[in-house]
Amino acid sequence: MEEILSKYNTSIQGLSEDEALKRQKKYGLNKLDEKKQTPLIILFLSQFIDILIALLLIAAIASIAIGDYIDAGVIILAVLLNTILGFIQEYRSRKAVDSLESLMVKKAVVKRENEIIEVEAEKLTIGDIVVLEEGNKCPADLALIECKNLNCDESNLTGESEAVLKQVNDNVFMDSNIISGHGLGVVENIGMKTEIGKIAKIVQEEDEETPLEVRVGRLGKILSAIAIVVCIIIFILELLQGVGLVETFMTAVSLAVAAIPEGLPAVLTLTLALGMSEMASSNAIVKRLLSVETLGSCTIICSDKTGTLTENRMNVVESYLTNEDRTLLISKLCNNATIKNDKTIGNQTDGAILKFAKDYDTSLERLDEIPLDSNRKMMTTIHRLDDENNIVLSKGAPEIILDKCKYIDDNGNIEIIEAESKEKILKKINEMSEKSLRVIGFAYKINDEHVPEENLIFTGLLGLIDPPKENAKQAVTDCINAGIAVKMITGDHEKTARAIAKHLGILTTGQVITGAELERLTDDEYLAMAEDIQVYARVKPAQKMRIVETLKNLGNIVAMTGDGVNDAPALKKASIGVAMGDGTDVAKESADMILQDNDFSTIVKAIKEGRKIYDNIKRFVKFQVSTNVGAILTIIGTTLLNLPLPFNPAQLLWLNIVMDGPPAQTLGMEGAEKDTMTRPPETGDILTKNTLLQIFLLGLVMAIGTVIVFGWQIYSGATTKKAMSVAFTLFVVYQLFNAYNGKSNSDQSSRYLYAGIILSFILQLFILYIPQLQILFRTTAIGIVEWIVIIIVASSILFAQKIMNKVIE
Repeated sequence: MEEILSKYNTSIQGLSEDEALKRQKKYGLNKLDEKKQTPLIILFLSQFIDILIALLLIAAIASIAIGDYIDAGVIILAVLLNTILGFIQEYRSRKAVDSLESLMVKKAVVKRENEIIEVEAEKLTIGDIVVLEEGNKCPADLALIECKNLNCDESNLTGESEAVLKQVNDNVFMDSNIISGHGLGVVENIGMKTEIGKIAKIVQEEDEETPLEVRVGRLGKILSAIAIVVCIIIFILELLQGVGLVETFMTAVSLAVAAIPEGLPAVLTLTLALGMSEMASSNAIVKRLLSVETLGSCTIICSDKTGTLTENRMNVVESYLTNEDRTLLISKLCNNATIKNDKTIGNQTDGAILKFAKDYDTSLERLDEIPLDSNRKMMTTIHRLDDENNIVLSKGAPEIILDKCKYIDDNGNIEIIEAESKEKILKKINEMSEKSLRVIGFAYKINDEHVPEENLIFTGLLGLIDPPKENAKQAVTDCINAGIAVKMITGDHEKTARAIAKHLGILTTGQVITGAELERLTDDEYLAMAEDIQVYARVKPAQKMRIVETLKNLGNIVAMTGDGVNDAPALKKASIGVAMGDGTDVAKESADMILQDNDFSTIVKAIKEGRKIYDNIKRFVKFQVSTNVGAILTIIGTTLLNLPLPFNPAQLLWLNIVMDGPPAQTLGMEGAEKDTMTRPPETGDILTKNTLLQIFLLGLVMAIGTVIVFGWQIYSGATTKKAMSVAFTLFVVYQLFNAYNGKSNSDQSSRYLYAGIILSFILQLFILYIPQLQILFRTTAIGIVEWIVIIIVASSILFAQKIMNKVIE
């Protein structure tokens, strides 16, 4: 005690008010610093500072310039959707800090000038003497100088569910709940220097971009740059061929509007939103739209054991009793848990033991208790047996209990415990431990001697386990089949972790490592073996951050589960943080997804949904980009062949609406591919080399077919209006067949896609045959021969896709 008091230059009487004020000025207030926050309006407007957004706005202005207000409205809506989503993502990081601030204790009881007074917790300072009582929360990080049976619940911070019995010189951290006992502590750290403060600093950091944000951003910039270059080339070529300046400008701008994938954000938003809705119905609440897809790219899941892979309810599954009646008596009375409505309140192990003895009817007055602590590893209660006698009841670590026993109760016969009997009990303890059971020993004695926990009478052993969830094993198998590594992280003993992991199929040929062993590894040593480690035992939540960072440095997309305050940094650092539904508010605010049912299998369902969404994103991106390429190549082709332009600006804009409209939207609603969970995760760009080659070839097929049919119409004497109507319709039908190419190989019906294709076709008929629309789009009716040619030529896109699929396979 004196050493701690001296270290912080204080005394048992506490600081004087003057000294406390001096130290407050020196060390600051006991509160979490708030990062200087950008005004919300500036935060919102900053979302517009983006190359793709700027290009889309230019396209919108160009649309207005040529009188197409509908297309301009669609572009502006897409821009607003993206900026609003970006604004929401940045705003949510503030909420995590707000949740941490809510943990701050408002009042604190301190000793100042030898008087016990209550002060505002934020006015605590280094060296203050804080009084801790049952039911209070610790207001800062303290070093204990006095304590009596002081049990602290540190689960929010450490993840350990069992209360910790504190000793003098131990630390008690901010936000710890005092379960029982009392004590005095010297304030060591306040505000941002506390363990909670360190977490707050990490939580305030900006979110990293998701894989999809990176991919879509890169794709959009490349396509936009290509489109602008092509439009400049077309503009120059048209001028060189003597086309009027105004007409050339209108064509180039129209082509820009058709070529820039401004519909991509809108379709992307819709697809992700539908995925979020689907996941919510499966107990997975996704807080960020783009996190939906991140799940689909996940390569590693780092999962807690208790409550996620297991039931989080200890059960007695095996017993070895030399006196059942006495063991039941000890189980019932040497116990601080209670059970209400089949729910355990208190320690889970105590709750399981209490359930084991639920039918045993007894009640004896408790006179005293020697609580469980990490050194003694046993708990003892003393009860009044009758007017003359007391009974001492003990339970705890079996080896410790056995060492304290001089006798054994063999169904009422009290005998000195012989070496042979002790060897038999030790063998049984080892057998139960090998099954990964938590073994508890039981003993008692009549009358309280000077040393209550000596010369006890042994009565038996109970083996407990937190059973794996029924669907957890299948969920792990599904992950492995999908190329996703599952790593189990637990605070449990290595043997328990090893057995559960083997049972679930997590531990196969990999390694098991403890938190202590991890602590001893250098970063380079850990990096070299991280991929091979399948189970982490006796791990502290603070070590999760190192695990996440290392696995991400190896190129993985990592999902991490957690529920405590101290899990928040790892949840935020992970590619996708997954909080438990019954976890702390801080964990939920820091996470990307919340599991309402705390179930590992729900993560796997979410991954399947994420993969489906990513597939659908690739579908409509491929569809839209191949159409862009087709339109650009068609116009370049007719320009080089000195033919008139096959599309006028209004038609180009209609092609753009068809491309971004029903077919594209419904491609984002396709069902999951049959091989969704039997293939490795996709971590590369949306458009791979093979996909880019397919896009170019599909665009080329559309361009060649359109140019040939357009040329045939021109040279066969058709009017320019009719030739353009045929080429325009052919290109629309190409798109509808191309949309069909994107259909998924799914057990789910593609009814939405079929409906979208039919709707677009009907709208095209309206443009061709309704006089008012003929004037607007400068079209004319086409006959049966032209329709036969259009259908035959456009269907070539189906055969082209099949040939490419065969070649790629």
